[in-house]
Amino acid sequence: MSIELFRQHLTEKRAVKVIAGIDNFDIENIKKVVMSAQESGASAVDICAKPEIISEIREMTDMPIFVSSIVPSELVKAVELGADAIELGNFDVLYKKGISFSAEQVLSLVNETLEMLGDTRVFFSVTIPGELAIAEQIELARKLETMGIDLIQTEGHFSSSNISEGARGLMERAELTLSNTIELSRNVDMPIMTATAINPTTAPFAFAAGASAIGCGSCINKMDSTLSMMATTRSLVEIASRNAQKVVELV
Repeated sequence: MSIELFRQHLTEKRAVKVIAGIDNFDIENIKKVVMSAQESGASAVDICAKPEIISEIREMTDMPIFVSSIVPSELVKAVELGADAIELGNFDVLYKKGISFSAEQVLSLVNETLEMLGDTRVFFSVTIPGELAIAEQIELARKLETMGIDLIQTEGHFSSSNISEGARGLMERAELTLSNTIELSRNVDMPIMTATAINPTTAPFAFAAGASAIGCGSCINKMDSTLSMMATTRSLVEIASRNAQKVVELV
């Protein structure tokens, strides 16, 4: 398997990226996440940039591997270790530490990464910070598109502690990333992955909002058992497959 599988699923608007976590260094948990993704037919997995973890996971699976980091040198090293794709972003964990990113900082990091890669071509995804005003997000996305970035990932940042119960609470958490997806899909031609609070309840809305892919993390990687992880991942893959079928029927 290679990144071409993920590209194909993107084109079919059915890609599912299972996220182990940018700050998840628990190799046993990561292995469970990867196994669940592989056995359930997910399009890719996303792991941290720790070299020994990249190497171990690369030996474990031939499915497309994304490596996430905000450090250009770590992303370049990940490619050398066999990553199929790099993701500049997944900023959520940093927001909790009071760290935020401007559009200029993101562009600077992207440029630095591209310069370090030189002639090496690799699938490159960039997260659009969810805390930026939507006009800034659109401008950043357009600049990234002209730079040849392959994919942008939306996110939400829900800080309220007054979260409703049940399905309503799940929708409240996903509301910002879904609205960002709608706005960006109207303004750029490049594919969009919707992430943050995406789970079997909210995933259909992500595709309806214009996403070609979903990034799913805590609804899978926080589970205790591989069986539970696998059941949730299969549900997400089925939702994505139904979306692809709808797209075919509309053509």
